[in-house]
Amino acid sequence: MIETIIEQRRRDLGGFEVARVLPQPRRRMVGPFVFFDAMGPVDFPAGIPRTVDVRPHPHIGLATVTYLFDGEIMHRDSVGSEQPIRPGEVNWMIAGRGITHSERFELARRQGDRLHGIQAWVALPNEREEIEPSFSHHSGTDLPVIEDAGSKVRVIAGELFDQRSAVVAHSPLFYVHAELAPGSRFELPSRYTERAAYLVSGDLEVAARRHEPGRMLVFEPGAPVPMRTEAGAVVMLLGGEPVGERYVEWNFVSSSRERIAQAKADWRAGRMKLPDLDSGEFIPLPEDPAPPPNPMS
Repeated sequence: MIETIIEQRRRDLGGFEVARVLPQPRRRMVGPFVFFDAMGPVDFPAGIPRTVDVRPHPHIGLATVTYLFDGEIMHRDSVGSEQPIRPGEVNWMIAGRGITHSERFELARRQGDRLHGIQAWVALPNEREEIEPSFSHHSGTDLPVIEDAGSKVRVIAGELFDQRSAVVAHSPLFYVHAELAPGSRFELPSRYTERAAYLVSGDLEVAARRHEPGRMLVFEPGAPVPMRTEAGAVVMLLGGEPVGERYVEWNFVSSSRERIAQAKADWRAGRMKLPDLDSGEFIPLPEDPAPPPNPMS
């Protein structure tokens, strides 16, 4: 039933920690999900320095998915978007042939804030890797919610439990935020080839084994997965159909190493930078003679 268990790797970004779950040597992807970072929880005092912000940086070949349990992040990008994201909402950014964006903790800087959330990358299928970049924000009825016996399940992207998110996904996938009541049971359907569950908080029992927060359970294909919780749990469910091998270097994802090399050259030459994006420094490539980039995204 459980194919592998992924333990998170925590790293300090100089102001808060993230837990890197995907990619890992034992498992590079789950369906099209090629990157999965848990942010916080962390309490920011008012007046936090700008060094905590994620400065402008590029992406190609993927969609970034930001989802928060607590806090607020201000997103700006090179297609002209300026959109705060708050708990229960989704910022869905399609990088396609190339986009630049930043993420700023402006609310925290003004008044203090608690940050807790997930950032994921979804690899685009081969025929969609070079589409025009775009950004969309979703909340409310865009993200259908199922409530039953005290548990609440929100479909963030894709389709699961006969509910479909308004987020436009470019390959078959599901991404779900489940808040499970104490003593509840549920079953993850067998519909998709690759499936996983990341336990944010609480406890989760699968295949007669109790799991602690911070683990991603990757399931074998072909059969439904029954789960239960004693004390209650917050779980992120994710997966879908594989999109093929992907190379991941710095902030770039592609089916082609040559395309990543081109993106690096474009970034160094300034062809992906917009000076008025966010009135801040751009993150350099790791091999550039400058401080290392913030690896959040």
